[in-house]
Amino acid sequence: MHGSLNDQSLIYLQIAQMLEDDILRGVYREEEQVPSTNELARVYHINPATAAKGINLLVTDGILYKRRGIGMFVAPGAEEAVKAKRRAAFYQDFIKPLVREGKSLGVTGEELLAMTRRAMEEGD
Repeated sequence: MHGSLNDQSLIYLQIAQMLEDDILRGVYREEEQVPSTNELARVYHINPATAAKGINLLVTDGILYKRRGIGMFVAPGAEEAVKAKRRAAFYQDFIKPLVREGKSLGVTGEELLAMTRRAMEEGD
């Protein structure tokens, strides 16, 4: 598990996001076991129930699954599921507001696409 907790969002959401990040980076691959709630609680000095809440979010999303008596494992297709989930959030949180702001400034679709291309070419 990589990362550290901060005060910016709820701890259980941060736990879920860190596990997702590790899946995207290949730290945990399909069918590999992820840290237990007790391990997460010990490493991050949090309540095991908080760690479990983060893990259960990923179970609900089909990213992790439980093997009874053994622990939690990365589900087949988890990497693509995380990417799809994050793409949807990216659209909602960034693209829609960007288009809304562009419209309010009178930016055309073609201008917005040109700006986007330029920003991608510039990198940072």
